[in-house]
Formats: sequence, C-alpha cells, structure tokens
Amino acid sequence: MAETILIVEDEEAIAEIVKYHLEKEGFRTLTAYDGETGLRLALEAPVDLVILDLMLPKLDGLELLRRLRRVRDVPVLILTAKGEELDKVLGLELGADDYVTKPFGRRELIARVRAHLRRAQGKRQEEPRRILRVFDLTVDLGILVVRRGEDVLPLTQKEFEVFTYLLLRRGNVVSREELLREVWGYEYTGDVRTVDVTIRRLREKVERDPARPEIVRTRRGAGYYIPHEDDDRT
Repeated sequence: MAETILIVEDEEAIAEIVKYHLEKEGFRTLTAYDGETGLRLALEAPVDLVILDLMLPKLDGLELLRRLRRVRDVPVLILTAKGEELDKVLGLELGADDYVTKPFGRRELIARVRAHLRRAQGKRQEEPRRILRVFDLTVDLGILVVRRGEDVLPLTQKEFEVFTYLLLRRGNVVSREELLREVWGYEYTGDVRTVDVTIRRLREKVERDPARPEIVRTRRGAGYYIPHEDDDRT
C-alpha cells in the first residue's frame, strides 16, 4: 500500500509541484493550504510523513509543528527559503526531522522523503521488544519508547534514533558526520549543526541536568558518546 504524504503549503504552485513529484513516484498525497487544515489532517488522517511550509495563514508552521509533536511522532520535513537559517533551527528544535531549502530539485525531495519513510518503517521491524538500560532509563526498542520509572519520555523519532544509535555503541565516540550518515541516511546533505540541535533537544528530555549531561556526553573535537556507568567523567 502506498504511503500517504501530507503537503502543507499555502503557495498553490509549489504545493502542486510537490504533489506532482510525489504522485509520480507512487505516493498518495493530501494537501492543505493553511495551518489549521494542515494540523487537522496531520492529527486525523493516516499520514506517513508531513512536508510543512513554515509561513502559513491561520496557523504558522512552527506552531503547527509544536502542537503536532505533543501527540504524534510522524516524520516532518520543513520547507524553508534560502537564507532562512533561524527558521531551520527553530523547526529542528521543535521536532522537525529534516528540512528542504527552496528552490529544491525533484531528486533531492524524493531522496529525503524515501530516507525518512524507510527509517520510520524499518525501525519498527528491528529488534522487537529488546530492552536496554542506561543509567536510570529503560529503552524499549520494540515499541520505540524510553522510560524513566513509569514516565514515558516524549522523544521524537529522530531523537530516539540518535539515542539508540549511541547506546548500541556505548563507550565509543561517534562523530557528527557518522550520525548524519547513519541516522539521517546517506542521501542526507544537511550540515552537522542538525546533529547538535537534535542532541540538545535529546539532553533536555533524558538528562536530569541538561547543563551537566551524564548520559549523552561530548568529546570535544570528536563527537558524542554514552559512557558505561562506571566510567569517569571526561
């Protein structure tokens, strides 16, 4: 069954171009031209991925993303204009998985869509019900959940993927470039600041004191790692 992509874009010409490219590749599409309609469809329709413009009438894209992330973990690609660096950072901080800069090519768009759909679907088929523990956290790889005691931590899909990638390589430093390649997919061409933003969001959720992280640590000039519990701070 074809995956369903929701396009939330107020410029009809751009929305039609995206719709054409996606449907040509066999995807089903839904289209919303304002934020309120986009949020309603994202919450109610069986959507596999959202392509989201940030400048929308009725409800802007950042607020839509904020509300969506409270209840759904569907992959989100944001559309930004060239040079809108702040919008990219804000979107990633609010839980977007990736961004595409306008004007974009068909091959780039389709590659990013396929990469995120593949990871969203593949992760649910890997290592069913495998339970890992790190410090005071329990990680269920079967249902993609991280708990502290009875509390479920509200990680996004990308935060969960980064966290488990580091956890499965516990004690080893992983570079930002490796995280981009292995978590975002080999097609991904974004810069490494995307990793830093995701790590910062992840720490805000898993660390008791994000300013002094005990779980997800930095090795200056090298990358990130999760230590074994008997390791000294470095």
